[in-house]
Parts: sequence; C-alpha cells; structure tokens
Amino acid sequence: MIGQQHFTYQTIVVAGATGHLGTLIIKELLARHAHVKALVRKDTPLTKTEPLEKAGAVVIPVDYKNTVTLTEALRDTHCVVSALSGLRDVIVDMQSDLLKAALNAGVPRFIPSDYCIDYTLLPDGSNRNLDFRREFSSVIDHTPIHTTSVLNGMFTDLLKGEAPLVLSSLNRVIYWGDADQPMDFTTIANTAAFTAAAAMDSQAPRFLRIAGEVATIRDVQRAASQALGKEFGLFRVGGLGFLETMIRIMRTIAPARNKVFPPWQGMQYLHNMLSGLPKLEPLDNARYPEIKWTKIREVLS
Repeated sequence: MIGQQHFTYQTIVVAGATGHLGTLIIKELLARHAHVKALVRKDTPLTKTEPLEKAGAVVIPVDYKNTVTLTEALRDTHCVVSALSGLRDVIVDMQSDLLKAALNAGVPRFIPSDYCIDYTLLPDGSNRNLDFRREFSSVIDHTPIHTTSVLNGMFTDLLKGEAPLVLSSLNRVIYWGDADQPMDFTTIANTAAFTAAAAMDSQAPRFLRIAGEVATIRDVQRAASQALGKEFGLFRVGGLGFLETMIRIMRTIAPARNKVFPPWQGMQYLHNMLSGLPKLEPLDNARYPEIKWTKIREVLS
C-alpha cells in the first residue's frame, strides 16, 4: 500500500469540520488512528461539535481572521485538510487565511477544498465555483507548502435529487449533447475515505484523480433501470449550445449570487461534464487499495 509507513500517529487538522464531507473525513481519519483537530467557527452550536468530540476529535473554535490564534491551532500538525464550502470569500479569502496560518506554523502539507472535476482543463468563466478553486490554486502554488488536490468528478449522491438527470416519476434520464460521453462519479463517502488516506500519505502528488465509476448517460440509464426495477428511457433535451443558452437565461432570471449552488451553477457543472473537457485521467483509484468503490446503481437503489 502506497504511503502505508506514513499512516500512523499523525496530527491532521480538518477545516470545515461540521459539513457533511468534513465530518466523514474526520471519521475516516480517526479510523486510521490519526489525531484529529477539528476547526469550527466560534458561533458553531454544540449540537454540531459534540458528535465530533464524542467520536474522538479535538474541537477548536477559531476566528479565521485572527492569524495569531489560528497559527497556534495549527502547531505540530502534519497536514491541513480543508473541507470549507462557500463562495469566493470562503474558497479564496478564508482558505488563504488558513494557508497563511499553516505556513506560519510550519505545517508541511495542505489539501484544499477542491473535490470536483478537473478545473485545470476548463476555460475561465465556464463554472463560477471552479473559477474560485482555480484562483486559490494559483495562490497556494506560489508557496512552498506541499499541496495535494483531490479531484473526484461529481458526487454520485447528487443523482438522487439535486442533479436532475434521473427523473424517476417520468422513467427518463435527461441529458444534453452526447449520450456516450464518459463522465466521473464518486460518492461523498468514497471521496472522504480517499482524502483521509491522502492526508496521511506524505508522498501524495499535487493532484489525485478518482472516480467511483466512469459512466456515460447510457450507463446511468442502465443503472437506474437496474436499481429501481423499471425501464428508464433517454430524453435528449438538446445540444450543449442549447444548455449554454438555458444557463444564461436561468442566471439572468434567478441569479441567486449569494447562494453556493443556485440551479444555474449545477447546470454549469453538468455542461462541463458533458463536454468531456474536465474528464479525469489517469485515475488514482488503486493508490489506496483498501477503498471499495460504490457504483451508481448502489446509490440509486
């Protein structure tokens, strides 16, 4: 197993500890016998912090703008894992505050909050949330800290509701463009397990690319039919140009600029995936062979 010699008695800091992904990363780190410090904002309610403490993490309330206290919280840490979620003020500004404190504290490694398709292959402006990640990437790459980004495609869990591809009531899988375009899907749980393993692997490279399943729209159609026990058909709404027009219209009539995932943002992500541009290659699934990858059919069922 790659990096096995680095997998014990490490102190890992997790920022964004009370979010769904952050909580799962902490669970996976504790299962790997890491000492975990969970950073939470000072106004975080006990209902969110108590489960982390009961699990075995040390919860540290922080003010990201206070560099002195944030630096102290990061002392004697092997890796900082960010699972922060938000817009530019979080992904660029708050992560930059976290990075500055990590550098001050002499932390050797940092995993930024990427967990997405390969934004390095996309043009500026094609996806607002990924533009923020690219911006922070250019910040961290100008520092000496050893950085590892985990790229996992799309969270498979979103196919059950938030990503409107599988329409169970209509027995249809809808799409734009090419039904045979391969795309990357990974569950949140698999992403958390892989991130935890990477956090404890001092040899992890700059980018790690994973996919619980590489699937086309036709594969999603087959998975839905098997999982739900009824035959799903395909419905092609139009080409990618038509989807682009829909995104522009949606962004105009319902901009929701302060929301992290307004409907048009999800449509941008879908457009990116269906274009094939951010396809993850090569995949690093085999790096930590203990991880068992969950398929689309298992999630839908």
